[in-house]
Amino acid sequence: MPERVVLFIDAQNVYRGARECFGTGVAPQHVAGQIDPRAVGNLICSRPPPGTSRALREVRIYTGRPEAGKQPRQYAAHMRQCEAWERAGAVVIHRSLRYPPLWPEEPAREKGIDVQLAIDFVAGAVDAHYDAGIIFSTDTDLRPALEFVARRFNGSPRAESAAWKRPGANRALSTNNPRRTWCHYLDASDYLAIQDRTDYNVR
Repeated sequence: MPERVVLFIDAQNVYRGARECFGTGVAPQHVAGQIDPRAVGNLICSRPPPGTSRALREVRIYTGRPEAGKQPRQYAAHMRQCEAWERAGAVVIHRSLRYPPLWPEEPAREKGIDVQLAIDFVAGAVDAHYDAGIIFSTDTDLRPALEFVARRFNGSPRAESAAWKRPGANRALSTNNPRRTWCHYLDASDYLAIQDRTDYNVR
């Protein structure tokens, strides 16, 4: 029986990481770093750890949402992108961006999206929603959730991570307690296979 996989994607972290690793020479430049979340899930499931087989149950992508009144152009592009993700079969979880008092001199920032991902990752293990939960992010704020599931369930369900692979790239989240985390590394050729070249600024 294939293991049921749920992939948890930290959208902004994955986007920025891909731009830093592979984003040169792409036109228009702002599409560099975009991914097809469902394609990522299928790719990762096609390369399971030794001795296992995998079936993708769900892809959950976590993202900050601009305010329509403050950033109408960015909001419209964001909504088009989220709709494309949902049409592809991904579940989109969003939280509104926080705007500091000095905005727009200071940029808006995501707030609480990593906490939501961490809660859902732990809840999915507790509720037996997956046999393998994979966090695609290098945000170290998510490591406690990975460690909790690894320690509490000791491999059933499995807690795993994914990250871009390139010299100088941020390292994948991992834990050695009780066993070393299985990490799915995606390199430049993988990125080209799952890249989304859609310009969501164009209607």
